Amino acid sequence: MRLQRVWLIYRAESPLAQKEARSCAAALEQLGVTVAVAMSGLTADPYPGLLASEPELPDLAVVLGGDGTVLGAARHLAVHDVPILCFNVGGHLGFLTHEPGQLRREGLWQRLLDDHFAMERRMMLQAVVHRGDDLQCPVSGLPDHAEGGPERHWALNDFYLRPYQEDLAPTCTLELEIDGEVVDQVRGDGLILATPTGSTGYAVAAGGPILHPGIDAIIVSPICPMSLSSRPVVLPPRARLVIWPLGDGYREVKLWKDGASGPVLSPGECCVIQRAPHHALMVQLEQAPSYYRTLARKLHWAGSLVDSMPSPN
Repeated sequence: MRLQRVWLIYRAESPLAQKEARSCAAALEQLGVTVAVAMSGLTADPYPGLLASEPELPDLAVVLGGDGTVLGAARHLAVHDVPILCFNVGGHLGFLTHEPGQLRREGLWQRLLDDHFAMERRMMLQAVVHRGDDLQCPVSGLPDHAEGGPERHWALNDFYLRPYQEDLAPTCTLELEIDGEVVDQVRGDGLILATPTGSTGYAVAAGGPILHPGIDAIIVSPICPMSLSSRPVVLPPRARLVIWPLGDGYREVKLWKDGASGPVLSPGECCVIQRAPHHALMVQLEQAPSYYRTLARKLHWAGSLVDSMPSPN
């Protein structure tokens, strides 16, 4: 891997992440790497500024934080094919991150220079909010924020739609259209559209299945539906989903992307969601990574038994 320019993104309000970012920057600069350091959080979005001010895209983005910090990096950088190397510094679960101990291993940066790593491609979703009469709105092939074109949104984990004004309407009714066919009208707290990466997040909390991230698929999971017939379903990756809010004008719904705020939709408008044309490029340092071991540890499968020897069975 070429390492001429690196962006170091650390979790906001985490002194530990800030300290590690300074240490990484110093080590990289000793190797002659140009480093830009920025923090990322709920009230700090560094990517528009970096993309506008930096003369070139980075060869690598190093993310120090939890899964939320990684998701923010993927939403902004995956479309530019920037690889992401992430470490759980100041985060919580860390499904997407390396353990912080690997950050302190000697020869880390030389290992990257020598191409001693793997590149994991994670499926992403894209969404377009359409407010006109033409339902065949384009969702690919346009530059970002093209003049006269729709604004696109990206998500590595999930999109979900929930009532915008819960004090007026705590539930919503969403019509779900898949590949041109209306398949359900979901009444409840909302609807989740998740990737396999996001299947261990909000979707699993809503009763959805866990999918291996090596699979490309779209999970549709209702949130607290008022009908037992509204069940989670897994769709092929090429499926095109259109979600319509139904009801009176005050029954607006809000689109969330990986937990970040998105646009508001009114009845008569729709959101088109499908697989993004790009993947998130995640640098993998482990020589023998195990998704199942990660699940067992993060979700506490079998309690403390996960750290014991397997049974002879």
